[in-house]
Amino acid sequence: MFKKENQKYNLISYTSNEDSTLKQILLDKLNFSVRSLSKMKREETVLVNKEFKKTSTKIKIGDLIEVKIEEDMANFEPQDLNLEVLYDDFDIIMVNKPPFMVVHPTKSHYNNTIANGITDYIIKKDEKIKVRFVNRLDMNTSGLVIIAKNAYAHHILSKDMSDDKVQKKYITVVKGIVKDDKGTINQPIYRQTEDSIKRVVDERGQASVTHYKVLERLNDATVLEIKLETGRTHQIRVHMEYMGHGIIGDELYGYVDENLINRQALHAYSLDFNQPRTKENLEFIAKLPMDIEELIEKLK
Repeated sequence: MFKKENQKYNLISYTSNEDSTLKQILLDKLNFSVRSLSKMKREETVLVNKEFKKTSTKIKIGDLIEVKIEEDMANFEPQDLNLEVLYDDFDIIMVNKPPFMVVHPTKSHYNNTIANGITDYIIKKDEKIKVRFVNRLDMNTSGLVIIAKNAYAHHILSKDMSDDKVQKKYITVVKGIVKDDKGTINQPIYRQTEDSIKRVVDERGQASVTHYKVLERLNDATVLEIKLETGRTHQIRVHMEYMGHGIIGDELYGYVDENLINRQALHAYSLDFNQPRTKENLEFIAKLPMDIEELIEKLK
């Protein structure tokens, strides 16, 4: 049983409802990784009934286990980028990423990224966290991005992602009229060379499943809702090309007309998952950005 008594939420508190060992509770009930246990031992961040204990300690029903969450400050250059923060609690921050913004600094984009903006945001809140991205979007894809405030939240949400416990939905506008109202593309995605940016459908690739549903049929274009069952790089873009309906504005896989839109018409609009600590269900919707709304109006 979890508690949220600490005001700053820098403790994970759990009251045992069974006889066990501290190690098993940390692994099975609190979902910490094996790697993190040695760090807890080294830094003495695990308490049982307010006293530091080794992970081999036997635990009885009613024992209070507390894990201190201590974070280093993010080392990105802080920049006030006026990010749209949709949600912020003791474990996560949810951001609606605008198009043309990179999530994480790279050699070619070393500033003006989500990481820079979030660093500025947390400094102004007088918080001390390390920025950890749970999901990422291409520079020209807009929509929901989750930032974990601590290693525990990142581990739980990353595991939930890999176990398909996070429901991810996108809206996209593709070239041509999609005939079926809904369907599934179950085709493996493959990277042909290590330095290749583009991916292809190939039997040597990783299993990839994309579900689609028609929201609106336009003039030689279709608005689709996409639900991802897997999360491969460029998955939606590759699968849309494979089905013969490339995303409008997608220079790598789709149909480009700069009079319509100057980036791929792809928006991560919905995320549904459980809060990593309290297990409360959280659902977020990010409204369509102006350029995709304008594209749809042009094609009506």
